Amino acid sequence: MINGLIILCAYLIGSIPSGLWIGKIFYNTDIREHGSGNLGATNTFRTLGKKAGIVVTVMDVLKGTAAVLLAALPIFSDSSIHPLILGLVAVIGHMFPIFANFRGGKAVATSAGVLLGYSWPLFVLLLIAFLVTLKLTKIVSLTSMIAASVALIYSIVYYFVTGDFALSILVAFLFTFIIYRHRANIARIKNGTEPKVKWL
Repeated sequence: MINGLIILCAYLIGSIPSGLWIGKIFYNTDIREHGSGNLGATNTFRTLGKKAGIVVTVMDVLKGTAAVLLAALPIFSDSSIHPLILGLVAVIGHMFPIFANFRGGKAVATSAGVLLGYSWPLFVLLLIAFLVTLKLTKIVSLTSMIAASVALIYSIVYYFVTGDFALSILVAFLFTFIIYRHRANIARIKNGTEPKVKWL
């Protein structure tokens, strides 16, 4: 019973459509009708501007962190679910949110939030890699996939050092999700038609 409840909570947290709610409440805009039609932070930046984009990014990151930290709450003390599984469930909720007709974002920010809640040094490393790569390329999708690759390499090395197999498995899943959700972006990058950010 308690395991089912904590998994449901993780999914519902991940399902919070930050970009949709910020757009509708403060800008009277449904970002699904603009830009890429995606509910993630990148389309929020593109559609609503820098301020809204930053807010949505932070909210999406915190969804992943909150899901991981659910396991630390006294109400869920009897749960046997690993915190990383809760993070993974939140990421699935972000990609397929019940509050937005199961059309969500591409899981980058929420995945980062999961890592922040579980291994903040890895989060800091990825944040640095993300910002440096974005500054150089100006392409968010490419930067996101490179950051995911860095996380995968780190988790593999970390496993051989510490034996933390759970982190390696989680990052492998997140890497797969991120690459899959960026299929169209990969095609545009190859064709040289992927848009570059203008707000950096």
